[in-house]
Amino acid sequence: MKKTQIASLIIALLAPTAATTAFAEETKENQAENIERISVTGVRQRLQQAGALANTITKTEVIGADLIESKNAVNLTEAIDSSPGVKVSNECSMCGVKRIMLNGMKGEQTTILVDGLPVHTMISGYYAVDAIPTTGVSQIEVARGAGASLIAPEAIGGTINIITSEPVENGVEVDLSVGQEGYKKMSFLGYGVSEDGMTRATLIAQYDDRDQVDNDNNKVNEAPSQENRSMTARISHDIGDYDNLVLRVSNIRSEIFGGPMLGSTFADGVAQSKGGVLGAYDGKASDQLFKDGDVRKDFIGKAWETTEWIETIRNEASLSWLHDFDDDLNMTLAMSYADHEQDSFYEGFDYAAEDTMMFYDARFNYVLNDDHLLTFGADFRTEEMRSHSNAGSSNTKYVSDSFDYDVLGMYLQDTWQATDELEVSLALRFDQVEADFVDPKKPGTELDESILSPRLDMRYRHNDEWTSRFSAGRGFRAPLAFFETDHGILDASLGFIIDIDSLERSNSVNYALSYAGDRLTTTASIAWTEVENMATLTETADGVPKLTQLEEKASVIATDIAFGYSFTDDFTLNVTAEHFEYDSVFRSSYAIAPVEDRITISTDWDIDRWEIFTNLVWYGSRDLSKYGYEGYNQVDSNGAVITSSKKSTDAPSYFTFDMRANYEINENFSAYIGVANLFDYTQAGDEDTPLFFDASGAFDVGYIYGPLRGREAYVGIKAVF
Repeated sequence: MKKTQIASLIIALLAPTAATTAFAEETKENQAENIERISVTGVRQRLQQAGALANTITKTEVIGADLIESKNAVNLTEAIDSSPGVKVSNECSMCGVKRIMLNGMKGEQTTILVDGLPVHTMISGYYAVDAIPTTGVSQIEVARGAGASLIAPEAIGGTINIITSEPVENGVEVDLSVGQEGYKKMSFLGYGVSEDGMTRATLIAQYDDRDQVDNDNNKVNEAPSQENRSMTARISHDIGDYDNLVLRVSNIRSEIFGGPMLGSTFADGVAQSKGGVLGAYDGKASDQLFKDGDVRKDFIGKAWETTEWIETIRNEASLSWLHDFDDDLNMTLAMSYADHEQDSFYEGFDYAAEDTMMFYDARFNYVLNDDHLLTFGADFRTEEMRSHSNAGSSNTKYVSDSFDYDVLGMYLQDTWQATDELEVSLALRFDQVEADFVDPKKPGTELDESILSPRLDMRYRHNDEWTSRFSAGRGFRAPLAFFETDHGILDASLGFIIDIDSLERSNSVNYALSYAGDRLTTTASIAWTEVENMATLTETADGVPKLTQLEEKASVIATDIAFGYSFTDDFTLNVTAEHFEYDSVFRSSYAIAPVEDRITISTDWDIDRWEIFTNLVWYGSRDLSKYGYEGYNQVDSNGAVITSSKKSTDAPSYFTFDMRANYEINENFSAYIGVANLFDYTQAGDEDTPLFFDASGAFDVGYIYGPLRGREAYVGIKAVF
């Protein structure tokens, strides 16, 4: 099938009513193949190249499609993990919940955008982050610090902006790979450009799957199985020389199953399937969960007693209209929609929730003169979350965690070219925030505040090689989710207690010095962030989860330095060293000990048709007692902890090593082979299980400080037409 035919098929599927007028187009013909290729420069691209849309002052790490492919990153968390200032924290060995931490901040203080728009609800940053596909992603932009995005003031830690590929020619890519531990990935990427060059369409589909992992062989997994399916369609259409419409729709489905190893025998029989385990729930707890009361030995309870199952369905849509009035003024009207449905089972407690968000933004860019670009506008976000539990509803005192959340904001930014060397951006947001937990047993409105959030960004070019960047800003966040820690939902059969009355507020300051030479590039940066009214999750004497706030301010200092050196045009070395310093207040708020010291060393080597990528990440040792770790491996017949089985609070240093080799068979096909965590280091296999008993003898699963998934070798093939 010719590429023009492929393009016509995709356009027909995605835009049957699209108009046929064209903006600028550039058509090239490949004489060797006699196949037409179409390259396009659209309205948005022209304005971005002219600097009329993009703000390039803020220090931003860009993870490109080539690096994503070299890392064999299946999803967002794998693509950005170990990037400067970024840590993906695995916070539950049963359900595998991931948190994306920026500058040492907590995962819930990170905002995820897609094509510059919010499409993630309050609770979608906890599950299905691993389901965000990398197929069709041109780059991922990581901007650290409060107020890094004009339309995402809740991003106290910063923002992650996932950019969808914009077609410039017609084509199809298919990628298939398989590996250890049940790893499978299948992806499809289709590009279509209409013959007149006006309409550009992208169609994306990805499926990936991984099995459970039990490295200590106690019949309870340290990493759950996860199956993800996603489909995305994006169409960009130019209407004449001055208008562009972009429509994006996406559906993501994820199923996580953790706890008992399927195929093993338990007190209630053989756990043959997920449905069979869930269907065997009888509400009657076993007298003993582990042989000899020791979490390091076989689990002998009923399979459902360690089961955590989460099914997520997320539908996303966004629509953006860009109008270029003249050389001095352009306007973007945008809206986004997200519907996040969760159905779950947590060791006997069922929880279902639906979180629906709508976002509207009207933005104007006005070139005041040769030195000033003004950006101003208003946005509105409304979110409704409703949850239900059959187990909870049987309790007359049960209070749900359902809420309404509304934010109306206005913003103004002046980007000032003060001199040839100095560029300054001053931004100010005003927001009216209202958050209300709506359960009838919870009267009153928890949050009703007005807040100003300023931000300053400066870039100074000392000379052709050296550049300084400085930023300072304020941000806020409404703490609304009981997933603030991964187990905030596990003991909720008695209901939820809400004890918040203030927004989290933050101040942050960042400085970075960069050098760009012919072969050497380097950036050193330091960031300080302080948060007041930090949300934390505790529980009452009766064991009811309680969402409350810390009285003291918490702060983090993050420092890093990154080097890149091209020894030749074909061999590049990159080294990053990082250190995070947390105060005692911040340390007390973490569910899982964060990284303190990290060194990343990666190489990229092109040899004829081969491309070889390696990545080594070293993590420093930590004193877990600073983060409140205390646990025991064994209880006696009465359920009391055996003190001699106390777990160590010394987390050793460790490293992981990944590598991937890609061979270009011809211009259409390439094959690759690789391995993640080559030396198979895991916490459960080399140190201690993440399962534990607390001081009262209660069982838990979050004694985590090291990697939980071991070596994963894989092979694959990619076809491009």
